[in-house]
Amino acid sequence: MKGYKTVDAYINGSEQWGSALEFLRALLLDTELEEGVKWGAPIYMIKGKNVIGMAAFKQYVGLWFHHGALLKDKQKVLYNAQEGKTKGLRQWRFQSLEELIDAKEVIIDYVKEAIDNQKAGREVEMSKKTTTVALPELLITALTEDPSLKSSFDTLTPGKRKEYAEYIETAKREATKLSRLEKIKPMIKEGVGLNDKYK
Repeated sequence: MKGYKTVDAYINGSEQWGSALEFLRALLLDTELEEGVKWGAPIYMIKGKNVIGMAAFKQYVGLWFHHGALLKDKQKVLYNAQEGKTKGLRQWRFQSLEELIDAKEVIIDYVKEAIDNQKAGREVEMSKKTTTVALPELLITALTEDPSLKSSFDTLTPGKRKEYAEYIETAKREATKLSRLEKIKPMIKEGVGLNDKYK
């Protein structure tokens, strides 16, 4: 999706869902939420804190509740779009303007609850990323046998060390693991990350 700079541009850029987005926008602007654009899509905030976003896709138009995991969700309408990855974010999908109109009162209830949660300072606790990396046996052996390789590896960021560990670990065959190890040794010694060229 294009990186729109204004909500108007976002809505005008969606021929299929323009009227549905206008409907949602009117509901959200009828509250104390402040409108803005983040990541190229409309966002609604309280004192700069994300509360709700809206977005149009091919099959549906959706409301995103940034701390949706805290909502009671009595109607069981919220999705976790990335199960196992997303902790707080929840999405409510609508397939038509008619569906939105029928659900208007329920949408308002969910929006009010999200606003109340934000004002009360309720937020989903985000787990801290672990910086320790479990290294594959093959890599441990190579580092033990080559002190200069170990020295170079130890100076890499935790993220780069993790990339290398996963690169070897995800290979299914032992021969592939060995060939991957040989490929990354010079890269480690140069102090570069496995995916640096893509960043």
